[in-house]
Amino acid sequence: MLKTAFAALFAVTAAGAAVVPAPAASAAPAARQCDPAAYVAKMTDEEKVGQMVMAITHDGPDGMPNDETRQSIQDLKIGSVLTSEPENPGLAARYSNRIQQWSKDTRLGLPLLVSGDFEFGTTHNVREGTTPLPNAMGLGAARDPALAREAAYITAAEAKAMGFQWNYAPVADVNTNPTNPIIGVRSFGERTDLVSKLVETQARAYEKAGMIATPKHFPGHGDTKDDSHLQLPSVDYDRATLERVHLPSFQAAIKAGVPAIMTAHVVVKAIDPDLPATLSPKILTGLLREQLGFTGLIVTDGMDMDAIAKNWGTREATVMAVKAGADVIMSSGEYKTHVDAVGALLDAVRSGDLPRARIDESVRRVLDLKCRYGAFDHRFVSPERAERVSGNPAFLKQARRIAQAGVTLVKNDDHVLPYDPRSNQRTFVAAAAQANELAQAVDEASRGPVTHWQPATPDPTDAEIAEAVRQAGGADRIIVGTYAKGPLPAGQARLVRALQATGKPVAAIATGLPYDIGSYPDVKAYIASYATTARVQRVDLTMLRATADVVFGAQPGGRLPVTIAGRYAYGHGLRY
Repeated sequence: MLKTAFAALFAVTAAGAAVVPAPAASAAPAARQCDPAAYVAKMTDEEKVGQMVMAITHDGPDGMPNDETRQSIQDLKIGSVLTSEPENPGLAARYSNRIQQWSKDTRLGLPLLVSGDFEFGTTHNVREGTTPLPNAMGLGAARDPALAREAAYITAAEAKAMGFQWNYAPVADVNTNPTNPIIGVRSFGERTDLVSKLVETQARAYEKAGMIATPKHFPGHGDTKDDSHLQLPSVDYDRATLERVHLPSFQAAIKAGVPAIMTAHVVVKAIDPDLPATLSPKILTGLLREQLGFTGLIVTDGMDMDAIAKNWGTREATVMAVKAGADVIMSSGEYKTHVDAVGALLDAVRSGDLPRARIDESVRRVLDLKCRYGAFDHRFVSPERAERVSGNPAFLKQARRIAQAGVTLVKNDDHVLPYDPRSNQRTFVAAAAQANELAQAVDEASRGPVTHWQPATPDPTDAEIAEAVRQAGGADRIIVGTYAKGPLPAGQARLVRALQATGKPVAAIATGLPYDIGSYPDVKAYIASYATTARVQRVDLTMLRATADVVFGAQPGGRLPVTIAGRYAYGHGLRY
């Protein structure tokens, strides 16, 4: 019987460690009387528009926030931040305390909302000393809402210990396009019912744990063929498809009482053929507010992403987004972009282009979140506690269990797998990305020696493939990892076939999207790990370790949360 990460909880065994408390029944209000309207009444225009800008922080050589970040907080009066990536939990906690102190020293002393993109746990932003959790598609493959709940509880416990109150997750996009270059394994899967169930589960879990959840990217980024970091995507499906496939997951989140939703830089032609959702009154006000009845806070995706910045520019887009219905502008560029965002809003208020009543509405929503989630009374955190809680042995053990439940054995002809973990056979690992990390996971799971190889680019040349075959000559068994943001590069398929031609046992692992086997269908053993996002630096080490465990005999638990066209159905998954 699964016990939740909080309810079980686990005295952390390190000396002096404390038991992490169970989440409260709900996100309790702060102890003090907290009245957003009273604060709004005494705020200047500058203080109001500052609350509507969420700025990415910038660091000095010591890894702590630099003077530009202080200026953002104290001079621009911003109300929330997305931190840069502090190296470890102790530093993250000290970082949070520093910026909160700067905020406390302002005229009104309003606390910051400190946010992060914790899609696969706090490791997404704090790389060392935290608990890597499966990407959403790994949770979708596990098919168990209880495990998705566990992942949310672990994430919230670590994030709050480090001073974060706001999480830009879960991803509510339904990944219906296999070649989607930016969502992919960040989505729970291709089926609306599965995505809706897990989004609602995690939204409720975060609320119970006292953390702001933010489903994204409204009204859906899952059917795009372009990356909004690089260009402006659009989708051509009709209104009925939007309402049947892509909106239900957001509706489920709203039903669960989610306090915030993030916009998509995507043109949804069925609603507004001219403007992306972030800038569209028809989508943010007409669809999200009026049709779906969402009364919470709307935050934009990063406004320096090329989909917006190259087409409208920071100043124009900032005002357009607020007119469309957004409450918080994510200013994710350099300090100048924060200046431009705040300045654009202030100019629009003073000119009458943005009515003060409209600004007051958004500021009240921001302050309401600060009151509801205890930001006034719990703005400072203990770095020592952050280090004890984050990445503790119990969380790591639970994460490994969750990950194994998602690893999907797609094909195993002639019983190629499992490999014997107790033998002294040599294992050769060839991978198009993260070969070193995959080899380390294999080395942990097996007794025999492990060597590894990786090409210079994700599309290996014939000469590189020949070198991989040469190095494989001294091995007894082979693991080949393939990775793609969309269609698999042809060189990787040739690599798999060349290694098969050695006559040695070969197991292929899709380290990112699960569709790779379509490019090398003759491989005898194939595992989908869902471990690497489209931004290749985002690798889930727990999922790679769980995959290696499965290669060497652990029972795979996953079922495909997507269809591998013409080959494997949604829900397919083998067992040993």
